[in-house]
Order: sequence, then structure tokens, then C-alpha cells
Amino acid sequence: MATVTVRVVPRSGHRQVRVDAQGVVTIHVRSAPEAGRATDEAARLLAEHLGVPPTSVRLRTGARSRTKLFEVPDA
Repeated sequence: MATVTVRVVPRSGHRQVRVDAQGVVTIHVRSAPEAGRATDEAARLLAEHLGVPPTSVRLRTGARSRTKLFEVPDA
């Protein structure tokens, strides 16, 4: 398993995964940060972006933070 640090932007007008030149991953989600909905949507978008099943992406830390650490399968 590899770890990916992401910055989640909730209540965005669009859904998008961006990786900048420094390798920082930013995920824009439409969901509000209530009851873990934004985190769940970010995990689904990350899985889609990486081409892995959504069940293989697991939140490791940052459930209540905008900066999150996800575990993903090695590619």
C-alpha cells in the first residue's frame, strides 16, 4: 500500500482531482464537510483518478481535516 496526501476543497462548484507541478494533490468535491460526506466523495474521486476500485482506497488520517492521508494500492 502507498499513501497519498490530499487537500480536500468541500462545497466546490465542480468535482476534480488536480496534481500540481510539485506533486500536491487537491480534490474538489461538491459535498459539504458534514458526517464525512466530503471525505467519502474525495475517496471515490481519488479511486476513479487512480483507476482502482473505490473499496481499495482507505482513509488513514484526517477525518476532520481538509488535509487527509489515504492508503491506496501500489500501482
